[in-house]
Amino acid sequence: MAEHNHHFDPAEMEEWYDFTSSSKRKLIIGMLAGLAILLIGAFMVSKGIGIGIEHAHEHAGHGHEGHEHGLPGWAKRVVANLWMNAEFFTGISVIGMFFVCIQYLSWAGWSSILKRVPEAFPAFLPISGGILIILYFAFGQELFHWRHEGVMDPESEHYDAIIAGKSWYLNNAFFIVRTVLYIGLWYGLWVVLRNLSKQEDAVGGTEWWYKMKNLARVFILVFAVTSSTSAWDWAMSIDTHWFSTMFGWYHFASWHVTGLAVTTLAVISLKEKGYLRWVNENHLHDLGKFMFAFSIFWTYVWFAQFLLIYYANMPEETIYFRERFSGYGGIYKAPFFINLLLGFLFPFLWFMTRDAKRNQTFLKVGASVIIIGHYFDFYQMMMPGLVGANAGFGLIEWGTTLFFASAFIYVISAQLTKASIVAKNHPMLEEAVHHDI
Repeated sequence: MAEHNHHFDPAEMEEWYDFTSSSKRKLIIGMLAGLAILLIGAFMVSKGIGIGIEHAHEHAGHGHEGHEHGLPGWAKRVVANLWMNAEFFTGISVIGMFFVCIQYLSWAGWSSILKRVPEAFPAFLPISGGILIILYFAFGQELFHWRHEGVMDPESEHYDAIIAGKSWYLNNAFFIVRTVLYIGLWYGLWVVLRNLSKQEDAVGGTEWWYKMKNLARVFILVFAVTSSTSAWDWAMSIDTHWFSTMFGWYHFASWHVTGLAVTTLAVISLKEKGYLRWVNENHLHDLGKFMFAFSIFWTYVWFAQFLLIYYANMPEETIYFRERFSGYGGIYKAPFFINLLLGFLFPFLWFMTRDAKRNQTFLKVGASVIIIGHYFDFYQMMMPGLVGANAGFGLIEWGTTLFFASAFIYVISAQLTKASIVAKNHPMLEEAVHHDI
């Protein structure tokens, strides 16, 4: 446990992150390497070398007819991975804002010493959100069945009455407006909160805390709606015929626990570099409890959704799980079970004891496994509807993920340099310094 001064001096708490040229260079190399690996993987798959392309010929008769639309299988796989990663990292980014707002609304004091870390995450939203918008404009017809030509035209041979019945919501203009609105609202509210947070550092007093608390109310109300509707738009509408009233919660739960895991890794990484010197095992314990609790919450929502569909046994609902469990020659069965193993069983057992939630090595391993597990959650959530039998796991997936992860770390690291990484004038900071559980 860190030693505590008897006389608390906020000025001593100030810490400024140094984003070194060496770190920048490594992350830029990571981004370039990711792009290179992605391009090499795409070239190999286009030539029939590697995982995935063989399934297109072997199982072409299975799944959505929309998989035969437009781009060749390898190109769809590239676009699908870009979409999935952009959505995945958008979630991690906005969960940083969600975490901070929850701390304000719950009057939490313990987290004030580390809240600047997740507070930096939404800086990535313009990039991930921008990629989503660009991909939609460029490849919307490849990503979404409801964008296919003629599916909403009663005169067309491709007319689909079920999809046409959703046209009031699933239409091009409204989708674009909603996506811009999501990113704009989340990012705009974060900019206001970030500025208030910096003013608190400069001026001090409780005025800024109350302003941020009021802003947190607004964000939580906005996010309560948009976290679900964005899930419907960006993920559920990929499988246009299918829907689940629990999908928004399920999608949010996966975003949330991933964001908590990334926050934990970031805090520990900063501590190992000599920053956040007042963060101790008690603060880490709380982060560990969050990951443990919300891994169970995610599992609860997953199981509730699955059990309702399994018990009702209605073909229009069970198709979602049939595709993932046995469809396309069973290529999604492994990700389906890896998701459950790494998303629930491992963190449930790994974080069971008190000591495991206070040990940095245990926390790093557990958080890393959670992130990987929920990456597979988004993989099996999206890929069957996006690429069907053209899926695989190889250089395309590794390269895309490396690019996004490197870009995310670069942007967040740059954002951390713009304010002290400890909110030195937070009114509850002394409580956080003496946090003991």
